Amino acid sequence: MRAAFCRQLIELAENDERVFLITSDTGFTIFDDYQKRFPDRYLNIGICESAMIGLAAGLAMAGKSVFLYGIIPFVTMRCFEQIRNDLCMQNLPVKIIGVGQGLTYGGEGPTHHSIEDIAILAGLPNMTVVCPADPLETQKAVEESMALAGPVYIRLGKSGEKVLCAAGVENIKIGKGNRIRKGARLGIIATGNMVETALAAADELEKSGVTPSVVSMHTVKPIDRAVIAELAQTCECLATIEEHNVIGGLGGMVSNVIAEEKLGVKLMKFAVPDQYVDCAGSREYHRERYGLTPKQISSKLLNRLGK
Repeated sequence: MRAAFCRQLIELAENDERVFLITSDTGFTIFDDYQKRFPDRYLNIGICESAMIGLAAGLAMAGKSVFLYGIIPFVTMRCFEQIRNDLCMQNLPVKIIGVGQGLTYGGEGPTHHSIEDIAILAGLPNMTVVCPADPLETQKAVEESMALAGPVYIRLGKSGEKVLCAAGVENIKIGKGNRIRKGARLGIIATGNMVETALAAADELEKSGVTPSVVSMHTVKPIDRAVIAELAQTCECLATIEEHNVIGGLGGMVSNVIAEEKLGVKLMKFAVPDQYVDCAGSREYHRERYGLTPKQISSKLLNRLGK
């Protein structure tokens, strides 16, 4: 995902002199090419994330299209007040690129995990929240973010993610759920790095005769209400899968739509429980501990369907 972001950013910068990149002492090697091509539109201001937000706001007010890059807890939570006051209240077109979604930095412990970021930033008026599942969705999110008038948060993994959206980048649009598989009876809605897990869980379900629909809900805010309603009409149960706190993330957004639209469909939420990781381990270890592996998810869904 990081490489896809950088490639798309270089393409944008080649065609638009307003594009500006600011980093907080991270992303050195992936930005080597960008820095060589556009040295006057690149700043590494060190570990000063709060100041970085203010600088970005000033550049945006001067007509620049600014991209910020950093590890999620530090580029979102450390400078939340500045994001709120400087970017969202002014509705400035600054793009915050956060790397390390969910439990990506598993071994570094809870200070480097990002299980609250969707809830925190989605609660800000004017903020768009996008969680791409693969390099194609990342490319499209970065490209389309240029046309948005206000701030955007793009939540990335790290590196090595597979291409999952076989339909192609032309079918991916901010604000529209990306339906990867069509099925019946069960609808799985996943976001970010859990879309791959959702597809693997769907493979497990098919072994038991259940063919679910799978939607990559890359845009968590604004949520695609239409695709949720469409799934509710054909499915007896929906499931949300995310590497985020069970409170305030994708599951909460889908729950709101179900209640507000009176869709009358059952919902199961698969997410990190409302607690911080209290032991050392990799992302895979923590996923298994929290019931977020494909087999664990498919087993619980089969139980709900009475299979």
